[in-house]
Amino acid sequence: MSTADLVTIRDFLRYAVSSFRAAGVVHGHGTSSVIDEAAYIILETLHLPVDDINPWLDAKLTKPERNAVAKIIAARVKTRKPAAYLLKKTYMHGIPFYVDERVIVPRSYIGEMLMQGTLGPDGIGLYETPATIGSVLDLCTGSGCLAILAAMTFENAEVDAVDLSKDAIAVAKINVKDHSLGERISLHQGDLFKPLKDKRYDLIITNPPYVAKAEVKAFPPEYKHEPVMAHLGGDDGFDIVRRILKEAPKYLSEDGVIVCEIGTGRDLLEADFPKLPFIWIDSEESEGEVFALRARDIL
Repeated sequence: MSTADLVTIRDFLRYAVSSFRAAGVVHGHGTSSVIDEAAYIILETLHLPVDDINPWLDAKLTKPERNAVAKIIAARVKTRKPAAYLLKKTYMHGIPFYVDERVIVPRSYIGEMLMQGTLGPDGIGLYETPATIGSVLDLCTGSGCLAILAAMTFENAEVDAVDLSKDAIAVAKINVKDHSLGERISLHQGDLFKPLKDKRYDLIITNPPYVAKAEVKAFPPEYKHEPVMAHLGGDDGFDIVRRILKEAPKYLSEDGVIVCEIGTGRDLLEADFPKLPFIWIDSEESEGEVFALRARDIL
């Protein structure tokens, strides 16, 4: 593709938006709109801060820069891979993480809740202070992003992170090392709680596979690039969530709490567990997709 007519970042932003809309690309892997994704791809490719494209819009690009940006835009359209896979990087609340096709692109609402203090005394009050959380478990950790955000939020806590996928654990190791948290985060490969023996935790966080089989089959191309096992939760999506709810009491401390993301199946879950007093937690972009339960209410 010739880049002769595209000179500034503004030119490439307009071109990317037009190209993505014409191709019908689907967003949702760290960005929520075509403009946000186009801006992210351009800024990251040019090694510029990704939080705001406006200061750079009229900057003229060199020929190598134009070629690099044009190439990544073309790859996004042709391959339909999420931008995070093409760039080998994503951000959660300004914090960078390495990702590739071995893991789902991280985008859990729980990350926002950790970083904004939604779960604590200034939010819904699941714990008194961050200092009172001494142990955290991240189930289905994937790239390790939630385990890392938890370690940053709860500076006194030791964090265990578990995933069934050996490939996911390999990626999580990269991120734990990049953030210099190897002394506080322990990674375990295995099936949910099985690698943990009899340990108990003040906080369990989990963003498990929760997509129904029919929905996985109908995924757009972007989502089909992600590992199926990171999405598929059985016929109705909740096979793994049910297992977690039944097994979690054995791994929670007396005052412990579990926080779990389940997507849009709140009614189904409440019908399955009518006696559990779910605490539903909203985020800036979700309503009723994350629940919390206190140990004393499920023991």
